[in-house]
Parts: sequence; C-alpha cells; structure tokens
Amino acid sequence: MITTRTENNKKIALVMLAMMLSAAVISFGTRAFAQDHTETVQTGMDRVITGTEDWNGKYDISASKFFKNIGKSTGIYKIIHRQTAEEIEAEKAAEEAKELAAKSDPFAGKKAPGWQYVVMIAIGFLIVYLGAAKGFEPLLLIPIGFGTILVNIPGANMGVAPDGMLSIIYKAGVGNEFFPMLIFMGIGAMTDFGPLIANPKMAILGGAAQLGVFFTLFGVALMNLIPGINYNILQAAAISIIGGADGPTSIYVSAKLAPELMAVIAVAAYSYMALVPMIQPPIMKLLTTQKEREIRMDQLREVSKTEKILFPLMLLVLTILLLPPACPLIGMLAFGNFVKQCGVVERLSKTMENELMNIVSILLSLGVGSQMTPEKIINANSLGIILLGLLAFAVASAGGILMAKFINLFLPKGKKINPLIGSAGVSAVPMAARVSNKVGLEYDPSNFLLMNAMGPNVSGVIGTAIAAGVFIATFGQ
Repeated sequence: MITTRTENNKKIALVMLAMMLSAAVISFGTRAFAQDHTETVQTGMDRVITGTEDWNGKYDISASKFFKNIGKSTGIYKIIHRQTAEEIEAEKAAEEAKELAAKSDPFAGKKAPGWQYVVMIAIGFLIVYLGAAKGFEPLLLIPIGFGTILVNIPGANMGVAPDGMLSIIYKAGVGNEFFPMLIFMGIGAMTDFGPLIANPKMAILGGAAQLGVFFTLFGVALMNLIPGINYNILQAAAISIIGGADGPTSIYVSAKLAPELMAVIAVAAYSYMALVPMIQPPIMKLLTTQKEREIRMDQLREVSKTEKILFPLMLLVLTILLLPPACPLIGMLAFGNFVKQCGVVERLSKTMENELMNIVSILLSLGVGSQMTPEKIINANSLGIILLGLLAFAVASAGGILMAKFINLFLPKGKKINPLIGSAGVSAVPMAARVSNKVGLEYDPSNFLLMNAMGPNVSGVIGTAIAAGVFIATFGQ
C-alpha cells in the first residue's frame, strides 16, 4: 500500500514538474519572439527582428490568441459564421502579401566565391555516396545529390531561370504545394493503417514525437541571441516542422508561412529523412535499457476490411470539422488510402503507389537538390536551420521513446510497450519503423517489432500534418 502511494506521488510530482517547465518555456518564448518597438536600444531579446518592424505585436505568442485563431479556423466555425466585408478585405490583403513574399528572394543578386561551388559539388558527391554505397535511402539521396552537383557546375546554368531544367522543376512543383500533395497521395496509397487501428494507443506515441516540432520553436528563439541571425515566428514555425521528418509537409508549411526559407528547409527536412538510420539508433540506445529493448509485444489483431475503408473517411471528416488548414495534406492522404482500401480502382491505386510516386519523387528530389547552392546554404541563417532541424528531429525521436516509457508505468507486466517503437513516431514512413525493428533485432534476433512500430509511424504522418495545420491556422490567417 505504501509502495503504491509512493509511486503515485512520484507520478504526480513528474506531472507537476512537466507543467512548471511548460509554463517556464511559454513565458520564455513570449519574450523571445515579442517585438518591443518602444525600446530604442535593441539588445538581447528586446531587439526588433529584421522584417517585423510593422508587426506591432501581431504574431506575439499568446495562449488566448492561439485558441481564438484555432477556433476561427475550424470547419464548424466557418460553416456557421458569415464573413464580413472587413474579413474578406483582410483575406485579400493577406493573399497579396503572401504572393509578394513568395516573389521576393533574399538571395537574389548574391554571388558566392568560386571555391564555395566546389565545396557544394563535393557535398553532392558525398550525398550520392551515402545513398549508393551506404544504402541510406538511395531513392531520396541519389537524386538530391545529383541535383546538388548539377546546379553548382560553373557555366552549366541548370538552375538559372527561366530555362534551366532544375529551375523549371523547382517552379513547377517544389516551390508550391503541387508535388507535396502528390507525394501525400502516394503515401496514402502505400500506407496500411491497420496497425494503428488495431492498437489505437500507438497514436499517443505519434503525438509525443511532435514534441520535436513544438520544442524547436524555442530553439529558434535561442538562435536569435546569436548576432547576425534573425528568425521571426512565421519562420520559426516553418523550421520546426522539420522535426516531423516529413519533407512534403515541410515544403507545404514553408510555402504558406516562410517562402523565403523554403529551399534550405526542404534540404534539411529531406536530408534528415534520409539519414534516419544514422541519427535515431544512438538516441534509442541512450534512452533505453537492454531489458527495455528486449520487451516482446503481443501480435496485433486482424483488422477488418470495413475498418480500413472507414478510417480515411472518418479522418477526413474530423479534419474538415476541426482543422481545415490541414485538409490539403490529410485530404490527399485519405484519398490515396481510400483508393487503396476500397478495392474497386486497383489500377489507380497501383499508379499512385508506383509510377506516379516514383516520377514525383525523382522530380521533387532533383528540385530539392537544385536549391543546394552556396548562396542559400553557406550563411548563418541557413546553417542555423540545418542545426535546428537536427535538434527538432532528435527531440522528436526522444519524445516518442520517453512517452512509451511513461505509458509503461501504468501498464501491467506482460503488456508493456517496447520503447524502441516510440522513435517510429516521426513521419518518416516506413524508414523509422524499420530502424526500430532493426535495433530490436540486435538485442533479440527473434523479436520482430516492425508491425507494432508501424502504428506510431503512420500516426506520425497524421500528427505532423495536424501540427502543420495548427501552425497555419494560428499564424497563416
């Protein structure tokens, strides 16, 4: 009895500590991103971030404003509420401002020294080597590597607008939401949500992995303390999505909130997606014990065809009602998955997951590689994004693992979750699940975790899309 009471006290203490830390982080973040325009001496956290001089606190972090914006972005609100003339005008002004921002290029007119192009070509060859020789996601890394090499060849002009091939590819679908939407359609057609339906609590691990996304918001604020680095809250939100290890979502959010940073965000997101097998195992081993890594999990129940057909439809309806800004991503995911599960349009399903997915992946990866120029990569802001992306991804992996360990405190013996599958809560499907399974097999060659790991992995795809919708609903209105 005393032991049980002590354990409960420990759990309560942990929850209280987490709440206090959250309050401290929110308080710090409010100061870090706030723009104090009455301060004449711009030092530390009181300085005005470049490009935000006329914001006048519009995007300062506020809990009440956050929930108000989320409420106004729901489908339920939009169905009931009738737009006023002022709101229509505000939307038009916002669209015009977004188009103007998308056209502006902070790197226009800049020319890097010749040796930096040589460095970028060498990096391109290194990326190709990692994909071809080391097997680190060759489907992504090889096209990205070749795109990097080709765009940096002096005199080739493959990335020069309007006629350069790589420039055409980038403008056709990478610099907007076209290719990301097609990728999500293909992911939906390739994904089996059965493991998540069979064990719904795995969605908690996918949600916990989004800790990397939100934690990185405050990492961006810390980077602002470094002289020469300036990120505003819209850029911070776009950078943070890298933590979900989802390239298409990162491109989508940056196009909506920070188009001027889309190139380097896309490069960072796809690079970390491809390097999952290198980044995650050390984190997994650091945060788990050998006994935890050897935990065996029950075989998942068989999911009926009806459940699989209804799942994407229910997911889409909930998104329509609660978070319409996430509907483009969730909608295409649901469309691709429904086409796969309904079984009456098999030709379309096979095209989505094979020919279309392969073609779009080639073009998207080449387009991402085309942005790997020294003007965009070798500077303080861009290098900061790459470091923050790594931080976001590491925290996301750790968040899923720690959540699995926390849930195990409440589960009976024999029903424990192997914490290794928590790292699969990031959106890299099915890479992260395969890595969880591989690490588990190192400690017990007969313990196959792949199907159990697919639950948090597919929920991570949904979780990252929802996080993207939250950012767009909050700051993109």
